[in-house]
Amino acid sequence: MTTLWILLRALHFAAVMLLTGSACYSALLAPKRYRPLLARRLNPLVKGSAWLALLSALAMLACQNVLMSGDSANLADVDIWLAVIGTHFGGVWLWEILFSLLAVAGLLLTGRLRQPVLLLAGVLQLACMALIGHAAMRDGWPGLFQQINHAMHLIAAAFWTGGLLPLLLLMREARQIDRRTDAIRTMMRFSRYGHLAVALTLLSGLINSVMIAGWPLTWHDSRYIVLLLCKVLLVALMVLVALINRYWLVPRFRLAGSGTQQKFIRMTQLELLLACGVVGLVSVFATLSPA
Repeated sequence: MTTLWILLRALHFAAVMLLTGSACYSALLAPKRYRPLLARRLNPLVKGSAWLALLSALAMLACQNVLMSGDSANLADVDIWLAVIGTHFGGVWLWEILFSLLAVAGLLLTGRLRQPVLLLAGVLQLACMALIGHAAMRDGWPGLFQQINHAMHLIAAAFWTGGLLPLLLLMREARQIDRRTDAIRTMMRFSRYGHLAVALTLLSGLINSVMIAGWPLTWHDSRYIVLLLCKVLLVALMVLVALINRYWLVPRFRLAGSGTQQKFIRMTQLELLLACGVVGLVSVFATLSPA
């Protein structure tokens, strides 16, 4: 059941990140004239991630029921459900499910309101995820600061990594003559604000690690620390790939016959694969004690 919990957590986190990153493009980054068309292109990603976020959130609550009670038969016990919902996790997770429902309801909207609602639903789900786990280990002002910092970490990371798969779609869009200018402008905006997102992800992640595990010089050998260091390594590789893409490959796009654009796509796919590894590691060590 613990393994199932880790898998569900990873799926939920990935779905919410993809929902948020995709909605950022069609709600904020794309030129206004291009937003409706881009929203239609991204609709399969948005729809799939919204539904996956809802179903995984519901499954996580059911999984928590079994983990707390120790018996899957208690899934039919109303009293156990009330006990789970009465915990800190249960109270927060009800809001997580509510915001997941908001995202699914947002899929039914049409017009300009649709994309902002989807983006808001994604951001609110990320904010809720910052209220549980290790980020909720402190009370008072230190606890509030840690939760706000963690929320910023998740939102910035979602903009960065959740935007990678839509970026690959935009690369295909840029090959169409009638959409090339708007697609390139959208990608450049993602790159510009991506610098801020990466910096915020790294800074907030550092603060979060220090608040949970203490200063690096005091770290001791434990499974939590080993996985945390593995995460740091993967994130460092992601940053390296992003820098190569932005400052080495992008300036060479106009060189005929260089195959630079294909290299950019391959590097972005590698960055996306590394991001999946980070999500998997976080889902594992989030269940461990940092002590």
